[in-house]
Amino acid sequence: MVEEGKFKYLESNGGKHTIVLLHGLLGQLSNFQGIVDYYSDKYNIVFPHLPILEMPVKEVGIGALLQYVSEFINFKGYEKVSLIGNSLGGHLAQLYALDNPEKVETMTLTGSSGLFENAMGSTFPKRGNYEYIKEKVETTFYDPKIAPKELIDEIFKTVNDRMKAIRIVATAKSAVRHNLGDKLHNIKTPTLLVWGKQDGVTPPFVGEKFNDLLINSELHFIDKCGHAPMMEHPEEFNKILGQFLTKNLIE
Repeated sequence: MVEEGKFKYLESNGGKHTIVLLHGLLGQLSNFQGIVDYYSDKYNIVFPHLPILEMPVKEVGIGALLQYVSEFINFKGYEKVSLIGNSLGGHLAQLYALDNPEKVETMTLTGSSGLFENAMGSTFPKRGNYEYIKEKVETTFYDPKIAPKELIDEIFKTVNDRMKAIRIVATAKSAVRHNLGDKLHNIKTPTLLVWGKQDGVTPPFVGEKFNDLLINSELHFIDKCGHAPMMEHPEEFNKILGQFLTKNLIE
C-alpha cells in the first residue's frame, strides 16, 4: 500500500483504463482480491483506502467520504475512471457519477447501498460478543465458510474500539439518509449490476430497482451468493465484468 499525503492506495499500473475499487463500511483490499489478481495487467486497478475509521468524528459521513474520493481522483490526475463499488462503496460510486458524469466511463455496483440496505441490524455493533459478530459477518455470505477468521477477528477488533464503533454507526446512518431513488435517472453512465440471489443485506429486489431506475444498466444475478459476489464467486463475477468492460471501454 502506497502512502502519499493523506492518501493510502494500491495501484497496478497495468493498462490505459483506470478502474477504481470502492470498498464498503467494513471492507478491505481482500474483498477485491479476485479482481486485482485477474485484471491488474489489463487495467490500471486502483484501490484507495477509505478513511472511515480514521477521520474526525465530527466529519464522519458519506459526504466527507465522497469528498475524499473526489480529491483522490484529482490528486492522481485521472482524466476518466471506471468505478466498482460494493455496498457503501457502490453508494459512493453513484454519488461521484452524479457529480462528475464526464469523468466516469463505466460503473459497476454489487450489493450496493443507495436505495435500501439491511446493514448489520439495529443492534450493531454489539461489542464484546465474538459469536455475535462472527454470525453477522457469516450471514453476509451464502456460504459461511467464505468468511475467513482473519476478517471476523479484524471486524471484532474494530467494533470493540469505541471511537471506531461510533464512526461506523455514524457512517451507516449517513448512508441511509442519502437515499438516491429520485436521482438515479440522472446517471447516464453504462452501469453493471451484479447481485447475489441470496443477498440478505441488499436483497435481490434492490438490484432490480436499481436496474429500473438507472437508464443505461444491465443486471446479472449469481446463485448461491450473498452480499459480496466478487468474493464469493470471483470467477463468475470476473467473467460478467470482463464482458461488460470489453463492450463499454474503447481500447
